[in-house]
Amino acid sequence: MSKEYRPPRGFRDFPPEVMILRKELISKIENVFKRYGFDPLDTPAVEYWETLAGKYGEEAENRLIWKFKDPWSDREYALRYDLTVPLARFVSSHPEIQMPFKRYQISPVWRHEEPQKGRYREFYQCDADIVGSPYPEADAEMINLIVDSIKSLGFESGFSLRLNDRRLLSGIFEQELNIKSPLAVYRIIDKLDKIGIDNVKKELLEQINNEEIVNKIIEVISLSGKPEEILENLYSKYGRNKLVNDAYNHLKEMLDLINNKNDIIIDLSLVRGLDYYTGPIYEVVLKEPKIGSVSGGGRYDNLAGIFSGKQIPATGGSIGIERIIDAGLELGLFNLNKKTFTEIQVIFMSQDLFKHAWHIANILRSEGYNVRIDLNRSKEELQRRKANKLDIKLLIFIGKKEIETNTVTIYNTKTNERANLNINELKDKIKQYL
Repeated sequence: MSKEYRPPRGFRDFPPEVMILRKELISKIENVFKRYGFDPLDTPAVEYWETLAGKYGEEAENRLIWKFKDPWSDREYALRYDLTVPLARFVSSHPEIQMPFKRYQISPVWRHEEPQKGRYREFYQCDADIVGSPYPEADAEMINLIVDSIKSLGFESGFSLRLNDRRLLSGIFEQELNIKSPLAVYRIIDKLDKIGIDNVKKELLEQINNEEIVNKIIEVISLSGKPEEILENLYSKYGRNKLVNDAYNHLKEMLDLINNKNDIIIDLSLVRGLDYYTGPIYEVVLKEPKIGSVSGGGRYDNLAGIFSGKQIPATGGSIGIERIIDAGLELGLFNLNKKTFTEIQVIFMSQDLFKHAWHIANILRSEGYNVRIDLNRSKEELQRRKANKLDIKLLIFIGKKEIETNTVTIYNTKTNERANLNINELKDKIKQYL
């Protein structure tokens, strides 16, 4: 029995019908990015380990990043974990860049974690970032961009954007409650959706060993609701704290510029696990299906400075195309019915007519149409069956009668419309049959 070869767990092949859907969705996202004035950037899949080390937190660096040693140089390398740290490295090494620098990158990233529904070891991120602006305008534009991108895919409603600010958490936890290990606390809170509030409380008690403080943390992270109500509540309690005050003012200005506030909730349990966030943070979550966040991001004003030695403010977000596709298929927003980009198949009735059919195919390709012609010397019936299997919309038949009259016979498989066109009219009239 022959051995069955498959991709490793967490990695996937994408057949044409899946790739066509992926490319069409990514193209829609990219078009929104471009409408907002973002330009493309590409960075390598592999970075030096020291480039990624110290940027993501203990769990990511000890368990989730794929590392390997170069046998020729003895240096350690790693597959990129996200697209943000490579951006920060790029910006720090190109001081000539005009600020603010608005870039997008749509590329794969790799994470060495247990595969599950909506979670893969190799997946694409659709990233957009604004580097060089410390102002709320940049954060508001990022949220508008993310929401418009998701809506462009057909998710007009049925999602919410959870918003928080790391300065709210820092001001309350570190300065008001005097917590000595805030990042460890944030990582525990970040597991809330996975392990539930009781287990979060249990882990916090193990970390802090002070039930009164843990109860105050639980009280804070339980705050969730309309932005105006939550912000005023926090300001009345903690507004004297500079970090809380800064976050309050920043978020208020942001919210004034966000196009649709109805889908936004302030959620103090949102921390986002990555260590580099310094200001507003957010996630987009679908109401159905329950697959976790489909987008997230925030402000990271210190990341590029790790490489350059000077502070470079930045804010950005990412859309997870894998979860978007899984959700859209489950909801019936997307389908895999499109099996080819081919618009036209030229079918020759006998092999001696192949060169004439070849000529017709080339005429149509020169006009920008996607055209197939059989390359396997198949009979006319088999050519037609193959075209039907791919659901190609327009068939052009070349037979002896067509040769004699300098015409082609056109058949639209969707409308059953037939027509005879003179070859000299083909360029001008073919479009009306598609």
